[in-house]
Amino acid sequence: MVGWSYLHLVLGFDAAVYTIHTWLDARQLRALRRAHPPKELAHLYPAPQDYASKQAYSLDSLCFGMARGAFDSALSAALLLSGFLPWSWNAVGHLLGGAHRPIAQAVLWTLLTSGLNATLGLPWSLARTFGLEARHGFNKTSPATFAMDALKSLGLGLALGPPLIAAVAFILERAGPWVALHLWAFLLAMSMVLMALYPSVIAPLFNSFTPLPQGQLREEIEALAASLHFPLTKLFVIDGSKRSAHSNAYMYGFWRNKRIVLYDTLIEQSSVPQVVAVLAHELGHWALGHTPRLLAAAQVQILGQLALFTALRASPTLASSFGFDPVTSPPFIAFVLFQYLSGPLDEALGCLNNYVTRRFEFQADAFGVAQGRAEDLKAALLVLDKENKSPPHTDPLYSAYHYSHPPLLERLRAIDAAVARGGSCAAEAKKKE
Repeated sequence: MVGWSYLHLVLGFDAAVYTIHTWLDARQLRALRRAHPPKELAHLYPAPQDYASKQAYSLDSLCFGMARGAFDSALSAALLLSGFLPWSWNAVGHLLGGAHRPIAQAVLWTLLTSGLNATLGLPWSLARTFGLEARHGFNKTSPATFAMDALKSLGLGLALGPPLIAAVAFILERAGPWVALHLWAFLLAMSMVLMALYPSVIAPLFNSFTPLPQGQLREEIEALAASLHFPLTKLFVIDGSKRSAHSNAYMYGFWRNKRIVLYDTLIEQSSVPQVVAVLAHELGHWALGHTPRLLAAAQVQILGQLALFTALRASPTLASSFGFDPVTSPPFIAFVLFQYLSGPLDEALGCLNNYVTRRFEFQADAFGVAQGRAEDLKAALLVLDKENKSPPHTDPLYSAYHYSHPPLLERLRAIDAAVARGGSCAAEAKKKE
């Protein structure tokens, strides 16, 4: 078709997304610059500097993200318009002696482009860790730890990347019309393997996991898990304070082998009832089946996108519009270019996923309320919000587009509503007796 190409579509969409993101960022900037905290939360800021400190971190974080977004958008456009992708592909081909070795070429080219992205992203990581996070009291990472993390990440990438890339390239070369199903099955299997390996093999490379000592906290967590028939097998504390003052908790494991991990910062910042209330929320995700539902939705999404790739990969102008030779370019190139073309779908699905996960967060909070943890959960959310310096104000459109978790005020209101519903149900039941 005259007048457009796939490259023009990608550049046009990228520009539209950048414009939308910038508009939403501007809205959030206005929200963050409000002189006073929300009235319902004003009691949390007894001194003016308390609100000012939180506001400053939120503003600095947003401005840093805007600068990084502008850089990434400009870099992506420059790489596409300059013809770097086909040039680098051909350069790797020459390094291999010019022979037709599409799988080896795919592996080396992906390593080259990934290495370039990592190198260009390194200054931003340094600036965030030792600039932004350090300035606001969050960074605990030493330069030596940062360097070791980078080397370990590089080692993992070199160990895991080439065989995975080679397998994808091989499937693309051999699978024929069933390529979508073959790729989906392979990606699903690999995700299951990595999910199993991450907590026991990969994560310990970066953090220490120690059993939670005997005491009140362990006893109450085990009692909560037993009351919900949660198959808890191990309970760990992770040394998150080695890198950051931010706090968190999560659980993992398959079938009857579940484990809970608490950040040491969470234990230090919260009381025992508050930590248990946070875990009541997390166990709500398990009890309500949120994780398998999200996993199933993700697999449907991946399979649908791969089916779309099958329909587009044979386009005679796909490779040429990005500067690749349409005759000699292997299927792997079409697969890479499809990642650019699927951007609009990824953006829409990302918003939908945020909507669903926010609903799940409300449901998990309600589950915690049903366990009699309402006040402790509210107190824990307030502590986490304070210690993590979460944004004191949030623009509703910005939140709807970007956030996978509802803002604090929305969660507190929902918890109060869940308590009221519970009280109304109890009153109704009493009347019927």
